[in-house]
Amino acid sequence: MASSELDQLCSHINEKIDIIKNTLSLRNCGQDPTLTTVLEKIGDEIIAVHQLLNKLELEVQYHEQTNISLKELCDSLEEDFKDVEHLKENIPPHLPQLTVTQHLPKEPQPDPGKSVPVEPAPTKKPPKEQRMIKEMLFITADEFNGIPSYMKSRLTYCQINDVIKEINTAVVSKYKILHQPKKSMSSVARNLYHRFMDEETKDTKGHYFIVEADIKEFTTLKVDKKFHGIMSILRHCRRLSEVRGKGLTRYVIT
Repeated sequence: MASSELDQLCSHINEKIDIIKNTLSLRNCGQDPTLTTVLEKIGDEIIAVHQLLNKLELEVQYHEQTNISLKELCDSLEEDFKDVEHLKENIPPHLPQLTVTQHLPKEPQPDPGKSVPVEPAPTKKPPKEQRMIKEMLFITADEFNGIPSYMKSRLTYCQINDVIKEINTAVVSKYKILHQPKKSMSSVARNLYHRFMDEETKDTKGHYFIVEADIKEFTTLKVDKKFHGIMSILRHCRRLSEVRGKGLTRYVIT
């Protein structure tokens, strides 16, 4: 046996002897009535320390769980921030417009005990009521997602709404001429007016519609395969219907 191993064995035996001596010493202390009170106090202190350690362990567990929850919250906030940044960078150019209702202040009611002077009727003619021209509503994101893939092909949400914007331009331009007094029309407007009237049918009476000639007249759109594909999408989304006759396709705003 090597000397180092012998030293380790001796050291181990000596440690065991010391433990036995300490145990016997403590046993003797327990039998000594003068030290019983001290040992009881030490026992109470050990129990108090044990309870304190249990509370400390529970507190550590609570803080660990709180730390985990805060980390999850931080990750969630980072994801929300990325989503907000993405939305901010990709705001669609076409959003539904809110209609604001203006509330006029109520007129004060006259006191029944007092005589109210009668105001003379206004002599000016009331302004003519402006006719509202019906325009096509833009496609929403949900509607775009519901369009079949074979119809959309490579068309984007913005491309479809850009065409709707141009169609509305054509509709407004056409019906401004139709609502214009004939006496104030130029020769070009008068020729257009007669064409518009010739294109009317019993099926389009009371409806707003345009034809391909109006697209070419009032917009920069090309009436090509892509245009007809978008018109099919707008029919699918119930933004327009078609009335055919006399060699013309009339796109009626619905």
